[in-house]
Amino acid sequence: MGAALNREMLVNAALALLLLAAPLIAFALDEPFYVALASRVAILALAGVGLNLALGIGGMVSFGHAAFFGLGGYVAGIAALHAFEGSAFLVWPFEIGGSEHMLVICLVAMAVSAAVALAIGAISLRTTGVYFIMITLAFAQMIYYFAISLPTYGGEDGLSIYLRSGLPGIEADDPLTFFLVCYTLLLASLFCMHRLVDSRFGAALQCARMNPERLATLGIAPYPVKLTAFTLSAMVTGLAGALFAELNGFVSPSMLSWHLSGEIIIFVILGGVGRLFGPVAGAALFILLESFIGGWTDRWQLVLGLILLSVVLFARGGVVGLLAGRARHD
Repeated sequence: MGAALNREMLVNAALALLLLAAPLIAFALDEPFYVALASRVAILALAGVGLNLALGIGGMVSFGHAAFFGLGGYVAGIAALHAFEGSAFLVWPFEIGGSEHMLVICLVAMAVSAAVALAIGAISLRTTGVYFIMITLAFAQMIYYFAISLPTYGGEDGLSIYLRSGLPGIEADDPLTFFLVCYTLLLASLFCMHRLVDSRFGAALQCARMNPERLATLGIAPYPVKLTAFTLSAMVTGLAGALFAELNGFVSPSMLSWHLSGEIIIFVILGGVGRLFGPVAGAALFILLESFIGGWTDRWQLVLGLILLSVVLFARGGVVGLLAGRARHD
């Protein structure tokens, strides 16, 4: 067991170094496209880290995490719009304008996602199994249709971001600098995930997944534990959504669609459900298939489907588990 754990740590370190080295090499070769591609991997991996907390650790199969991803994106888009126009988002009871400060945007995106997740989770977590899946999907679709009904913020056409946000002393407009910001946030989220899983809260969350009745007999109610994890999960995914909008310079209702929820679940399954670096491996594999095989054929999803089927049938620990030679334990 110890040797397998050490191998997984080596695999995690290799994934972290590869994700860092790829854009640095691309930048040295003057290939900005691949730098942006690495940024996309880091951002989508960050979204997967958020879902992995709910799905992999807490056993909550949420099919509505795109709602939080899209909310983060719309926070970035709306903040940029009002900062560009010099207008106020809210004038009563006090005036709230736009912002071009990335830190402010990210914090607001996380706060909005947390508030919405708290409301959704408070209702959804009273159910289990397929009912939980369908309720989270229903809430996500409600937010999706609400977004397309807002002509002020683009409606179905989406919202362009004309004013890029930045950090003090950091030029976030530079592709490599933006990647390093995303990469740093990804590593920070992975570190927090590791610390959380190894904490007493993480132990309670895993117990709530495996045997909620036993957890209740210990005097710990499973419901607030799961609700807290669901909210934290949404905050990380909302942060990823804000960064994704900054990367593309555009936000649209497609960021709220159930298709994106499915893609984030695929990241987690491909990399390894419950694995620390599973979302990183899964997002990288997904983006590589989409970018390179998708350049040859429009049916690249067929290859993705075959790989996903193989992982489900023969590599239950995902890509990380397969490389580490260690099966996931429940």
